[in-house]
Amino acid sequence: MTNLTPNPSFSLTVRLELFNKAGTLAQVTQAIADVGGNLGQVLLLERNLKTLTRELHIDAYSTEHAEQIVTALKSIPDIKILHISDRTFDIHEGGKIHIQNRIKITSSSDLAMAYTPGVGRICKAIAEDPEKVFSLTIKGNSIAIVSDGSAILGLGDLGPCAALPVMEGKAMLFKEFADIDAFPLCLDTQNVDEIINIVKNLAPVFGGFNLEDIAAPRCFEIEKRLQEELNIPIFHDDQHGTAIVTMAALINALKLVKKSMEKIRVVINGAGAAGIAIARLLNKADCTNIILCDSKGIISKDRNDLNPEKQLFAVDKAGKLADAMINADVFIGVSAPKIVTPQMVESMADSPIVFAMANPIPEIQPELIQDIAAVVATGRSDYPNQINNVLAFPGIFRGALDCRASGLNTQMYLQAAKAIASLVSSDMLDKEHIIPSVFDQRVASTVAAAVKQAARDTGIAKN
Repeated sequence: MTNLTPNPSFSLTVRLELFNKAGTLAQVTQAIADVGGNLGQVLLLERNLKTLTRELHIDAYSTEHAEQIVTALKSIPDIKILHISDRTFDIHEGGKIHIQNRIKITSSSDLAMAYTPGVGRICKAIAEDPEKVFSLTIKGNSIAIVSDGSAILGLGDLGPCAALPVMEGKAMLFKEFADIDAFPLCLDTQNVDEIINIVKNLAPVFGGFNLEDIAAPRCFEIEKRLQEELNIPIFHDDQHGTAIVTMAALINALKLVKKSMEKIRVVINGAGAAGIAIARLLNKADCTNIILCDSKGIISKDRNDLNPEKQLFAVDKAGKLADAMINADVFIGVSAPKIVTPQMVESMADSPIVFAMANPIPEIQPELIQDIAAVVATGRSDYPNQINNVLAFPGIFRGALDCRASGLNTQMYLQAAKAIASLVSSDMLDKEHIIPSVFDQRVASTVAAAVKQAARDTGIAKN
């Protein structure tokens, strides 16, 4: 396991009983430091003349590292460990979301309006004018997050139950950043036709569908057919969310190195959902010199193992990733850990841009190329320039729902990327700040406004 920076995803809560005398806490902090742990909050829970009870939050970089920290604490004499828990598991206990009523039912008259008999009038109104379902029900501000669990994060095919924590987290982000009610739907099938039929039959309830963690190439067909057969927004975040935020970061990185989108040479490693979508979106932005690579090397025309999506980007040149990177201006990785070396980055053109977005371990550790690359971005929150889809999908759906868009299109994605990029002003732009923070409160509203305008410009907005 690569020794990464300790981070909250592997954090511990440890409750200790210490002797009430000088130096005991120092022993604890030293033991944590000696094994590379990162001490966060320290709380004093109880004190008497003899003992202190303290609660510590400690970040590790892996499960094994967390165990080393606990072992180090247990080795300190005269300290009693009262409780140890994994903080990430703690916050998932019981699930992370719940349904809450918008109005209170406190009287029989409330009940008569919200439910029978009054609700019957609402049912008739919608039957007479189906468009009223958007204003008289939750549909106008709700989406479903649909997954078959076949491509969960970087973990692979773990099934629908294992996908549920991710989809719950996604629902939290929709609510937190765009005030959209989202519900996770993890389907116990990986059959394309079954997934499409399930989604279509659920369409009366939801204003849109966010497809998530569905493996390529199946995800391409599912999205395409649903877009053709439904008149509400369908968005595969692993494709378009990643592509939008990557393009936003690239727009600003190119400003720093004074290169243009039309003239750069880009290498994308990873030819799944994200890699293909990034290539497509860059193409629409007039970036045409793109070499796509997968685990077998360059996607070249002489290969007979390419699916239709890969065939669109096949080039004459064959070779390995290292060959593709020679004289490239930009490397974008949505693939696997530790597959790029400093020497490969050194072979790139002047002022190379490296987006190493594999999670949790990037294609190359940023520390190894900080003096070589002009700009480095990752998918991690503990390095500068995190390429995080949460910059895109809440605003995309906020804008699409607000204008009642009948779908989503490339122009909306392009404008969303430009909107995100615009939030980093020229005086803030530097090699460690090419993308706004996910907590920048301007992001979702700015993206939503750009998406609404693009929807109106392309004639798919109903409001």
